[in-house]
Amino acid sequence: MAVTPFDLLMSIVRLSASGEIHAGRRSVDGDGWRLRVLHAKTATDVHGGRWELHPEADELVSCIVGKIRLYLRGEGRGEEEVKLCAGTAAIVPRGRRHRIALDIPSIILTATLPPANRLDQPA
Repeated sequence: MAVTPFDLLMSIVRLSASGEIHAGRRSVDGDGWRLRVLHAKTATDVHGGRWELHPEADELVSCIVGKIRLYLRGEGRGEEEVKLCAGTAAIVPRGRRHRIALDIPSIILTATLPPANRLDQPA
């Protein structure tokens, strides 16, 4: 099998339980974790302030380049703010509502299990 480069910022990568890795421009079906790298320039790129929820698994949120704020809601603690700068990450627990706000344009990496997330109304 030939090895060919792909644009990580334009792809969704699936890391399967069997050890295979698949990449495509759209969601890649199958088992395993879904990894996505996003160049976020505006609030619209990060769901425009809408709360997100992953009922099936935790989610890794990492700021690769830039500076972001991760907001978490629920668990009786009100709203929690986590500041992430380049090279840092946080784990959002399964079933916890969260959203991202940009301080500056940033490159963000996320990893979670499908199915897709659920989005609430804007915050």
